[in-house]
Amino acid sequence: MLFGRVIPVIVLIVLSSCASRKEVVYFQDTGNFETLVNDNSFVSKFKVDDLISIHVSSLNPEASAPFNLFRGAGEGGFQAEQVDYLVDQAGEIDFPVIGKLKVEGLSPDELRQLLRGKLSEYLKDPIINIRLRNFTVSVLGEVSRPGTYPVNGEQITILEALGFAGDLTIRGKRENVLVIRDFNGTKVYNRIDLTSKNMVKSPVYYLTQNDVVYVEPNKSGIKETSLDSRTGIYVSLVSVLITSTVILITRN
Repeated sequence: MLFGRVIPVIVLIVLSSCASRKEVVYFQDTGNFETLVNDNSFVSKFKVDDLISIHVSSLNPEASAPFNLFRGAGEGGFQAEQVDYLVDQAGEIDFPVIGKLKVEGLSPDELRQLLRGKLSEYLKDPIINIRLRNFTVSVLGEVSRPGTYPVNGEQITILEALGFAGDLTIRGKRENVLVIRDFNGTKVYNRIDLTSKNMVKSPVYYLTQNDVVYVEPNKSGIKETSLDSRTGIYVSLVSVLITSTVILITRN
């Protein structure tokens, strides 16, 4: 009967959709007690549309006050909130007293040194705290919790970002993860192999603000998607066969 032929086909499809060890294991080429020096000299740089928090302090609070902007001070009893600086399309911010500063392409340390030099004529030994306020990365595709995640520090690795997203599912393609990076409107596409120990040397091992990480489905994931569609067809077919068989038996 056709019914007896359909069931083995479904079982065969399910078995063929299972992922292999080679598809799902990270760092497959590492040995016992192996040491790999990470010489990836990544330093985060500011980009257009970044939102930067800058707070200046010194031993003389009154002297440093003009270099910190606040909103809402004394209005309705609300606590004052410090104003952040948006990097405009020219790559600049408008800093109090000093004026326009070119910050695009600078690291936080480089911006700190630039400000320290500019403020030296106004303040003695200023303390400058800098933080990127809109540092987020998006993780999409075959991960447990796809979404956009905020980053509190100055850098994040792709492994940490995937950790935020609950790691790859068993269907994620680990050897060809895509990272989409924006450089002032120009999209740059890079791929990284999570199954290799040399992934730490990749230019996208450290992510930058607004990077998008996309995990595409592996062969098992593609088969499973196809299986879902075909299984529905087979189930419908089996239902029809069972119904037809019952009708024939009843009539006889």
